[in-house]
Amino acid sequence: MTVLEPHRAGATPVSTRRVRVRRLLRRPTFTISVAVLIFWILAPIVVRAVGLDPYGEAGAANQPPGGGHLLGTDDLGRSVAVRVLAGAGPVLQVAPAATLLAALVGTVLGLIAGYHRGGIVDDLLMRSFDIFNALPGIVAVLLVASAFGRSPSTLIISIAIFFAPIIARTVRSAVLVEMGKQYVEAARTQGESTTRILFGELLPNVTPALVVEGTIRLGYAIFVSAGLSFLNLGAQPPSPDWGLVVSQNRIYIQNAWWSVAFPALAIISLAVAVNLIADNLKEVLDR
Repeated sequence: MTVLEPHRAGATPVSTRRVRVRRLLRRPTFTISVAVLIFWILAPIVVRAVGLDPYGEAGAANQPPGGGHLLGTDDLGRSVAVRVLAGAGPVLQVAPAATLLAALVGTVLGLIAGYHRGGIVDDLLMRSFDIFNALPGIVAVLLVASAFGRSPSTLIISIAIFFAPIIARTVRSAVLVEMGKQYVEAARTQGESTTRILFGELLPNVTPALVVEGTIRLGYAIFVSAGLSFLNLGAQPPSPDWGLVVSQNRIYIQNAWWSVAFPALAIISLAVAVNLIADNLKEVLDR
């Protein structure tokens, strides 16, 4: 198999992409993780489609799993199973959007910083990244969320502000590797604009690193989103958001452990699945 040197279009050959896809599909951890991710994406859609009510009373309060309630009921008699399935919706409303926004901002800043390596623009951007990275991440997100409210849009912006400098650093590092290659010098020699070089030449060639980093940040964003809801800074009652459900039911953990355990396991399963996808992508794309 021959891998072409990145040039002009900056695209990976079709044959190489196919080989990478086959390698990914042969990895059990990747295929299982993708299945878990798809399951949680579809779960709230199916709940709405079949008319299940995550807010209505389904039986007596704090009934254990079994019988007519697969995962038991919570303190208000609501089905834990239905609320766990529906609870994926609020998490997947915030985390992917925050990651996408962070990736967009971080990619632009990283491309600019890497292209102007050693210059005043690079120095200013890197010092700005250092300031953001010096703050404990969750503390910075909490400050923004506390100051500007609890709406989904506020949470998305809060998480994106925290992740954008991290993604920018990754993109900058990838750009520095590409800057010494011939296709960049050829583009400069032919008088292509900086914008064309950044987004037409460099961006396609740093996309693999960006995809991996973005997937990793998505896993963290899931935990951060759930954590904000747990601290009452995210979704509000009666939302089935997993973090909020864990927070509300933790006082019943000794007598009704299922109302806490299953939402917590849902958070873990989604975050672990995303991280395993990122690990597999990294291993395959780095070859």
